[in-house]
Amino acid sequence: GERFLDLWRVFLAACSFVFVAILAAVFLALRRGPRADDTTPPDLTTVNRPEPAARRNVTRAAVVSGLALVALIAASAFTDRALARLSLAQAVHVEVTGNQWWWSLRYTDGADVHDIFTTANEMHIPVGRPVLLKLDAADVIHSFWVPSLAGKKDLVPGRTALLEIRADKPGIYRGQCAEYCGLEHALMGLLVIADPPDQYEQWAAAQRQPAPDPADAKAQRGKQVFQSSSCAMCHAIEGADFAGAQHAPDLTHVASRETLAAGTLKNTPGNLSAWIRSPQTFKPGTAMPATPLSQDDLDAIVAYLGELK
Repeated sequence: GERFLDLWRVFLAACSFVFVAILAAVFLALRRGPRADDTTPPDLTTVNRPEPAARRNVTRAAVVSGLALVALIAASAFTDRALARLSLAQAVHVEVTGNQWWWSLRYTDGADVHDIFTTANEMHIPVGRPVLLKLDAADVIHSFWVPSLAGKKDLVPGRTALLEIRADKPGIYRGQCAEYCGLEHALMGLLVIADPPDQYEQWAAAQRQPAPDPADAKAQRGKQVFQSSSCAMCHAIEGADFAGAQHAPDLTHVASRETLAAGTLKNTPGNLSAWIRSPQTFKPGTAMPATPLSQDDLDAIVAYLGELK
């Protein structure tokens, strides 16, 4: 993060200087230029007259511009080399799969298979530790881009790409698919949440746990409705009887996330209810169909999902 910030400052300073220099040159040219009106005859005396001073100024400006561009390229290259030399010791490993139009995130650290867990659209990372992302796409070309942490990296179906990120400060970093991938490309967002190390470990430990059993009769009914409806055909909930579906975001701990539908809606009971009833209203073209449920069944599902923290 600090290296990208330093590079941004260099580019900002260079571009600001060039911008001010151009404005000054335009202002000077306008100030020195001759004044004329509609009755003034055209002055053609300068058409074939040599202008060595102007030629020298243009040459100097071109040389300075070229050197500045080379300096910016060098600064970018040095930043890339510095990032490439960062240690990967104790790196967090995450498999990121782009789908139309959401992100699947599979954390693969740990010697035991039970340490592996899957979430969606919201990536938690520990501050100060490198995170190695293994990127792939399930359908079309996507592009992973979290501007405050790293540059863009394409996700190509059938090919694996690697990208290292690291956050130096706690915070929420907004990410976005940066490669046009269909109708709802603009609504394929991602949150990268950088937690202090202890807080990250607590989050990861909670994510490894199966979904809790419903605490009341309404949530228990919601689980039954979920299992008997089309929801269980696509969504997985670990610890329930429908943990194998892989065609849509994993919902094991959906209530702990900030947003729904890859950053499209805030994660509130009202938005969740509206999304289940008519996802096409918010994200036309999404693969999730409208789910015809009675109001009581819909409320029960929302109550059940609201307990999945």
